[in-house]
Amino acid sequence: MTEQTARDLFRAAYENRNTWDSNFPGYTADVTYRQGNDVYQGKVRVNPDRKADVLDVEDEQAKKAIASQMWETAIHRVRYSFETTHKENEFSFGETDETGAVEILVGGKCAGDRYKVRDNIITLVHRHIHGVVVTINTFSVQETSEGYLAHRYDSVYHDPATGEQKGGVSQFEDSFENVDGYYILTGRKITTEANGKTYTDEYSFSNVKLLQPAIV
Repeated sequence: MTEQTARDLFRAAYENRNTWDSNFPGYTADVTYRQGNDVYQGKVRVNPDRKADVLDVEDEQAKKAIASQMWETAIHRVRYSFETTHKENEFSFGETDETGAVEILVGGKCAGDRYKVRDNIITLVHRHIHGVVVTINTFSVQETSEGYLAHRYDSVYHDPATGEQKGGVSQFEDSFENVDGYYILTGRKITTEANGKTYTDEYSFSNVKLLQPAIV
């Protein structure tokens, strides 16, 4: 197996993700955020440039929590070409695990990063970003005619120098709705285990409307 073959395998899975195209018009939605016994309601607006606003939420911590999730959602749905994102990286094969997922090792600009690919889906992301290492395992996906969306996955951060875990392991479960051709997040449940305790945050989005008709 050659470096180019590993690149092709990873590229195919990368391009199989469901992302918003350049005609994405943005949208508005009502949001309900549940943190333990506390419930907060308001509105969100995701603009065509993928930047998000949180409206009518008075509690600042709740507003920040909602804004953080909207930012995470939007940034992962932006469509960048494979060459734009990975042109300075090299790819080689690592091990194949018991599930049949093939490890893709990254060299070049992002040396030290690694991924796993199975059935044209990226099942593991291990990246150095913003001074930490983030590891994401994807357990199930929602298939669409325009690629897949992660449905159940986890996330954990480590110190890149010491390997020490930073914070708890978070389990995510997402749901989406097809709104005029664009898949929009309608629910997210995050369960985090840290310091012997379990914390649950739930975000529900309803009354989703595109800001303008999608351009065909």
